[in-house]
Amino acid sequence: MPTDTVTHTLTGTAGPARTGYLTLLRDREFAGLYASATLNAAAGTLAGFALGSLVAERTGSPFLTAVSMYGATFATVLGALTLMSVADGRRPRRTLLLLQGATVAGAAAQALPGLPLAARFALLLVLGFFQSLGTGTRLGLLAEVVPAGGYASARSLMNVTFGATAVLGYALGALLLRYLTPHQLFGAAAGLGGLGLLVVAATVRERTVRIARRPGPRATWAANVELFADRRRRVLLLNLWVPNGLVVGCEALFLSYAPGQAGTLLAAGSAGMLLGDLTVGRLLDAAQRRRYAFALRLLLAVPYLLFVLHPPVAVLAVAVLLAGAGFAATLPLQERLLEASPAAALGQVQGVESAGRMAWQGIGAAVAGAVAQWLGAGPAITVVAAASVAVTVLCRPAEPVR
Repeated sequence: MPTDTVTHTLTGTAGPARTGYLTLLRDREFAGLYASATLNAAAGTLAGFALGSLVAERTGSPFLTAVSMYGATFATVLGALTLMSVADGRRPRRTLLLLQGATVAGAAAQALPGLPLAARFALLLVLGFFQSLGTGTRLGLLAEVVPAGGYASARSLMNVTFGATAVLGYALGALLLRYLTPHQLFGAAAGLGGLGLLVVAATVRERTVRIARRPGPRATWAANVELFADRRRRVLLLNLWVPNGLVVGCEALFLSYAPGQAGTLLAAGSAGMLLGDLTVGRLLDAAQRRRYAFALRLLLAVPYLLFVLHPPVAVLAVAVLLAGAGFAATLPLQERLLEASPAAALGQVQGVESAGRMAWQGIGAAVAGAVAQWLGAGPAITVVAAASVAVTVLCRPAEPVR
């Protein structure tokens, strides 16, 4: 695999000035990728809500309901380990359209009223697998489509939009279920996904294959071995996955800590994420993002140390808001990861990063839940947050200088 990197075209500190959201949206291809990704996020939110409602109605099991809504994230790891090389080894536009079509077909299949629950869970895993490959392909295209210096702004805009889409999607799903059945909600999700497919077909042009080797498990494994063999990339992935995942575990304990105020705390966290992405992605340039990256990673976890003291909920809401802004540390880390990656593996590297980050969110929730079984929710939040801080501090000496 070629060893040239993409530093000069993406995020070099001496490169072009940051690119604004409006400038990005004036580009036809970026606008198409952005719109299709937003439609996919909305479709996924509606489909997850519909499946969770259906499973809760049929089984009454909180565990199965949670798995039905979030279990697809674990299938993303399988995609990262087996076939993520298709993100670079096939025509990216054609690959994205095929994967998008498979996702739409899966959502349409979920709309069948008589489908057994076992088949629905199997579809959930298959769709999670396809979605992980689609994410890698889409992000690989994104790195080629955005102008020089615009990658962080592009990811920031997408993060802000996806966060808002998730909040609005769950609210809309709850409203629609007053008038529609879960099966009809699946139909609406399939319609949104189909619209996203049409947007890609109409706006994104085809690009050349990035690698000469045939994509498949062997090519994926070889590229992953090369990815993790590089010390810089290992440290960056560790910082992208573990501190974030542990803090998501803290959030997973809000219901146990304060059942009546959990919604307030979750809303504060979401607001902080939106604020952080807007500030870091839009107002800071590449050099400033790098300068504040470590402080942002500390901000992500340090406010959660207050939970052991059981202060008033208003104080905790402010703390969670500040911590949410710390999630913006992913932007400079993603820039540096892309700089350190071979140009021929743009899609696979980003697909692996995304899949690992999602998987660690599940791991963080499991770790936090296990600690809470022994210590209680408040102390567990503090312990898990302290572990996130420790990972951030211990990894700093190993970070690349550039």
